[in-house]
Amino acid sequence: MPDLPQTMQAVEISRFGGPEVLTPCQRPLPRPAAGEVLVAVEAAGVNRPDVFQRQGGYAPPPGSSDLPGLEIAGHVAALGENVTEWRVGDGVCALVAGGGYAGYCTVPVPQCLPVPKGYDMVRAAAIPETFFTVWTNVFDRGRLKAGESFLVHGGSSGIGTTAIQLAHSFGARVFATAGDAEKCAACKRLGADLAIDYRREDFVDVLTKATDGRGVDVILDMVGGDYIARNLKILALEGRLVQIAFLKGSTAELNLTPLMLKRQTLTGSTLRSRSIAEKGAIAKALHKNVWPLLESGKVAPVIHATFPLVKAADAHRLMESSGHIGKIVLTTR
Repeated sequence: MPDLPQTMQAVEISRFGGPEVLTPCQRPLPRPAAGEVLVAVEAAGVNRPDVFQRQGGYAPPPGSSDLPGLEIAGHVAALGENVTEWRVGDGVCALVAGGGYAGYCTVPVPQCLPVPKGYDMVRAAAIPETFFTVWTNVFDRGRLKAGESFLVHGGSSGIGTTAIQLAHSFGARVFATAGDAEKCAACKRLGADLAIDYRREDFVDVLTKATDGRGVDVILDMVGGDYIARNLKILALEGRLVQIAFLKGSTAELNLTPLMLKRQTLTGSTLRSRSIAEKGAIAKALHKNVWPLLESGKVAPVIHATFPLVKAADAHRLMESSGHIGKIVLTTR
């Protein structure tokens, strides 16, 4: 890679702890292996798993970069051996297992997608982590279909704003929970039929009335804890609860009799540790089913704020405050 620099700017986790441990540094330029591309990163999304990694609770998969950052957008700067799908200079956005908080990042080819037409790199960087997560959990595992009802907790988060839009676009009746009136209003603007302020209302009671006692077909939950039992209570006959995180804890005491009587499904998944082939299959499904919605403007990532890469600590402070609606993005150029 003779025309590229030998080093790059990055932000590393100097030790486990609060946002202040995110430290700007210089790192050697990574080299793409066979089947990978090197991307000159222009923007990188900030996600809750980055916070967990910084705190010491979410180690990167073996062989992955120790730098945080799970989604990027930029231009292809170099090709690994046997790469024919991309050319140097192509604009891409990509899901990565780590390394996004940097000037350059290597990516397996199957995890790259073209930047949607009309998108800049900031908007493109806000796509991969949430759209991959929502597609595989709501539509693959949750099997959400048109005409069904769908509930997402944390509706104003990056995951939530994506899930609301996609579920609405594919013909579901959408419900969401959020933490205040402003966030509930944002959920409604994005396509939620009903948004519940969980600080003031019991979502089980509200949705029991809203569905005439039938319940909800699919629930996407990132809260866990006591929400698990409450989710099962409001889940409909043949309903599916999909668990993707545990902000309130991963343990709960459950009475599983309703699950048996109503033939419910309790499932879940993580994304970061899945194989390149699995992530590539999700990318193909997104390109086929979701890219037309992005390029037509029917669906779009919601971006709350951007920060320069060196201010990653400030971005994490904002995320941990839960004061944002949608995505937070770092810029490198």
